[in-house]
Amino acid sequence: MIKKTFAYFWSLRHQFVKYFIVGISAVVIDMSSLIFLKEALGIAPVFAVIANQAVVLIFVFLANKYWSFKGTALSRGQIIRFAIVVTFDYFFAVAAMYVFNHRLNFDYRLVRLGSIALAVSWNFFLYKYWVYAVEAEIAPPPEN
Repeated sequence: MIKKTFAYFWSLRHQFVKYFIVGISAVVIDMSSLIFLKEALGIAPVFAVIANQAVVLIFVFLANKYWSFKGTALSRGQIIRFAIVVTFDYFFAVAAMYVFNHRLNFDYRLVRLGSIALAVSWNFFLYKYWVYAVEAEIAPPPEN
């Protein structure tokens, strides 16, 4: 069982590396735009997170779809599933920023990095097996 589990995870390594590269790129975009919005424009961190997510989400969707998970067609179902995942991630990020920065005065950069790290842990498998899964594989079987 352990050997099969290890072999399975090992087989995903190339795809995970691509996902991780997209993620690192997204973190750079995310953090630089967050810091710019906060430091240069004086926007409160909780509102800066709200504002910078549109750019980051578009980048993540397209880069993961076409490069990490080798998607070819763009389906309505994928967009809806992606929207569900990122909506959860979005509210999680905003809530974390509110609680840990606004209420508990943790550094906003550390709060953001922490919320990103947590999202990475569950998003790889959600993207692979739910968001970018082939439509026929996740659609219910036809009724007879």
